[in-house]
Amino acid sequence: MTEKETQTDESRREEQLRHTPGKGRTPTPRGIEPSVPEEFGFVQVWWGDGKGKTTAAMGMGFRAAGHGYRVHMLQFMKGGASSVEDVRGEYNAIDAFPGYTYENSGHFGWHGFMDGSNDDEHAARARGGLHRAHELEEAAQDVDGPLPLDGDADDGIHMLILDEILYAVAQGLLDEQDVVDLVESKPESLELVLTGSHEKPDYVYEYADLVTQVRKEKHPIDAGQRARKGTEY
Repeated sequence: MTEKETQTDESRREEQLRHTPGKGRTPTPRGIEPSVPEEFGFVQVWWGDGKGKTTAAMGMGFRAAGHGYRVHMLQFMKGGASSVEDVRGEYNAIDAFPGYTYENSGHFGWHGFMDGSNDDEHAARARGGLHRAHELEEAAQDVDGPLPLDGDADDGIHMLILDEILYAVAQGLLDEQDVVDLVESKPESLELVLTGSHEKPDYVYEYADLVTQVRKEKHPIDAGQRARKGTEY
């Protein structure tokens, strides 16, 4: 290729890049300002027996919050356990990050694990979490623009992460129809993220825009490793 042809080719590429969203520029950090998503409204499902479902959902929440969108995570089942400390790295990080909030509706221990926790209380907390999820959806009904990054979730959100809600169904604490009702009643522009369950949640597949199965191939817990601070909590 001649020098002239090379220059022509480079000019053509530069012209093409100028018409792309990023215009060929390397991404760099920018200040976070309240903004409104233009393409939210999908239903996402993250399930499987592998580690990473909650981690992926929370990471996506940080990405959305980094664009100035309001994100809220409501956790089911995870009310604490005797095997871990009473601290969670994700809570500390979320609390320090603008536009991202969380709450927990779980009961201490794990339902059905004979760990001394009260199974009736697990069920009550799960039902309470379901009621709260409907409240959050209702608060998001009239959202049509940017929201204050330091605002309350009850004033509106753009993304709602319902962590371990699918596991609550698998454990019999909620009904499959409960999740379907949440999906059907969500505002059109609300991005709804559902996580949990080692069992395939067929009941929600027809409503989901994205389904990811997180499959375990090897996990240190099988060799007796307990949850590690900084990776599991």
